[in-house]
Amino acid sequence: MTEQESKQASFNTTNFFIFLYKWRKPLIIVCLATAIISAAVSFLIAPKYKSTVILFPTSTNAISKALLADNYGGKLDILEFGEEAQTEQLLQILNSNEIRSRVIKKFDLMKHYEIDENAKYKMTRLFEEYNGNITYRRTEYMAVEITVLDKDPQIAADIANYISDQLDSVKNKMQKERAIKAFAIVETEYKKLVNDIKFLEDSLTVLRKLGINDYETQAEAYNTQLAIALSKNNTAAVRAIEERLQLLGDYGSAYVSLRDELELEKKQLSAIKAKYEEAKVDANEELPAKFVVDKAYKAERKSVPVRWLIVVIATISAFLLFVMTLIVFENFSKKKFPTHSKMNTPDLT
Repeated sequence: MTEQESKQASFNTTNFFIFLYKWRKPLIIVCLATAIISAAVSFLIAPKYKSTVILFPTSTNAISKALLADNYGGKLDILEFGEEAQTEQLLQILNSNEIRSRVIKKFDLMKHYEIDENAKYKMTRLFEEYNGNITYRRTEYMAVEITVLDKDPQIAADIANYISDQLDSVKNKMQKERAIKAFAIVETEYKKLVNDIKFLEDSLTVLRKLGINDYETQAEAYNTQLAIALSKNNTAAVRAIEERLQLLGDYGSAYVSLRDELELEKKQLSAIKAKYEEAKVDANEELPAKFVVDKAYKAERKSVPVRWLIVVIATISAFLLFVMTLIVFENFSKKKFPTHSKMNTPDLT
C-alpha cells in the first residue's frame, strides 16, 4: 500500500467514526430499544431442555453367521463396532415413519405439543415440531447421536432413551420378516428331505427282510459257494444258492439304487440341516443392533433459548442495519443537496 493510499484509508476510517459520533444518539436509542425488545421476546420463548443418547451400531446382522457358521470367512465378531455403512443404516431407521409413529403414540405428542386435534394441518404441524425437537446425526467417530429438546426435561430424556430402545425393535422387525420367510423355505425343503430319507430307509428295510443286506458282498459270497457246491456235486446246496442268486437278481439293482440314493440324500440332509439351524436361529432369536455409550438423563439446565446470545445478535444486527440505512440516507442527501451536504456531513467514500 502506498503512502497516499494509507492516508486515504486512515481518512475514511476517521470519517466513519465521525459519522458514528454524529449519529450517536439515534444509534444508542436503536441499540437500547433492540436490546430491550429482544430480551423481552427471549423471555416469551418457552425454555427447552436437551437430552442426548450416544450409540454405536454393531457390525453384524445375521446371528447365525456370527455364532454358528464355521465357513463364513471368520471375519464376523458380535462385539465389533460397525462402520460407516452400519451407521448410515441406523440413521435411516431412526428417520423412518415407524420410529416417528411409535414416539408420537407413546408420548401423545399431539397433546404434548398443544396441537389442536381439529386443526386443518395438524399432522404437518406435528411433524414440524417433531423434526424441530428430535434430531439425529453421525458423529466424527462414526457413532450416532440422538438429541431431544423438550420443555419437560424428564420427557426429553424419556423420549431419547425410548428411541434408542425402539431402534432394536424396528430393525429386528424388518429383518425378521425376511428371516421368517427364509426359514419357512428351508424348513419345507428340510422336512421334504427327511421324509424322502425315511421312505428310502423303509424301502431298504423291506429288501433286507427279503435277505438282501449287501448286494456286492452277498453276490460274491453266493458265487463262491455255488462254485464249491458244484464242485462237490451238492444238488441241494446248488438249488438253495441259485434261489438266493435269483433273489439278488430280482431285487439287487433296486437295493443298490436305493442305497446309493439314500447315501446322497443323507449328504444333502447334512448340508441343509446346517442351513435349517441357521435360519431357525435368525427367525427366532434377536441381538441388539447397537452399543449404547451414553444414555439420556434429565437435564438440570435449559439449553434454549440462550437469551444473552439472542440479545447480542439482535442488537448487532439492528446496529448494522441502522448504520447502512444512515449511509444510504447521507449519500442520498449529498446528491440532492450537494452544497449543504458538503458543509455539514463528512465524506465516507
